[in-house]
Amino acid sequence: MSRKNIFAIFVMLGLGLGIFWWEARNINFESLITTIQNLNYFWLFIAFVSILLSYGVEAMVLHTLLKKKEDRKFGWWEMYRIPLIQALFNAITPFSSGGQPAQLVGLMQSKIDGGRASSVLLMKFIIYQTMVLINFIIAMLVSFRSVAQHFSGLATLIVFGMVIHLVTISFLLMVMYYYDFTKKMVQVVLKPILFFLKKEKRDRILQSAIKSIDSFYKESLVLKKEKKKVIKAALLTVVQLFLYYFVVYFVLLALNCDHVSIVDVLVMHIMIVMIVSIFPIPGGSGGAEFSFKTLFAGFVPSTSALILGMFLWRFITYYLGMFLGIIAVSKKPRISKHQVVSKSMERK
Repeated sequence: MSRKNIFAIFVMLGLGLGIFWWEARNINFESLITTIQNLNYFWLFIAFVSILLSYGVEAMVLHTLLKKKEDRKFGWWEMYRIPLIQALFNAITPFSSGGQPAQLVGLMQSKIDGGRASSVLLMKFIIYQTMVLINFIIAMLVSFRSVAQHFSGLATLIVFGMVIHLVTISFLLMVMYYYDFTKKMVQVVLKPILFFLKKEKRDRILQSAIKSIDSFYKESLVLKKEKKKVIKAALLTVVQLFLYYFVVYFVLLALNCDHVSIVDVLVMHIMIVMIVSIFPIPGGSGGAEFSFKTLFAGFVPSTSALILGMFLWRFITYYLGMFLGIIAVSKKPRISKHQVVSKSMERK
């Protein structure tokens, strides 16, 4: 891991501590201690299990899209470490932009061809974004009117987040179904944007963009023929998302908020995911905490419990992924040359 990445980790940890200190500065310390003592640790444990299972199911999604009959057997750590690496680099880069390239490096460390890995990761990304959008649309149909009525400011952010997801998915679908048009469009759009760069750098960026489009298109042709694989990956992604969404519900149960509606809580968490996606600060820091306080204040009986709940939820869904990601980056899979060579000989 580079010094720049290590510095980013410390910056985000410092920013997180600063946010929680600011939110908790006026809380009665004795009240906070009492809230901690009264926690239901069973449900807190279930919250941790839920997020770990979410990473596990995401690894299954990757394995489903990646696996071919002629491949060697992939070890569980090879697949499980990739979502953890993604969690780390999503957490320390603006708009979660570092997750995709970091996953690519992780797969290449497992001796998986870079072009193939890149294409599979793009397909995994479009499936994920599609499932997030579908869940969000369902959540809006269920409860958006209530959110818009009580939290008009957040309602605007929520809709903006949906638009960003929709544009992203639309572009990737255009690559799949309108390949030539999309390539030309990207060139037309990028050229004026990159006009002020040196010619060599401009050409390098354009070539990289076209190469990524070509790679994704080739993989999409293969996966369009394997509809069962895509459907299985989509269903697993839904399970992955709900394991993630359920974390906040389990945290509320740990705070002894037994009266909460599971549907309302899931809807609120889905909306937070949309809001966080539009904040350029890594991890949506600040926006995530503000959204949690705003949306869940009515579920939690006291300020100390609300702040503690925010801390627990944020640690489990954000900071835990960072710490596990550091382990995943440092603990590379052991792939012997014999495994790779023997499989390539079998294919011949």
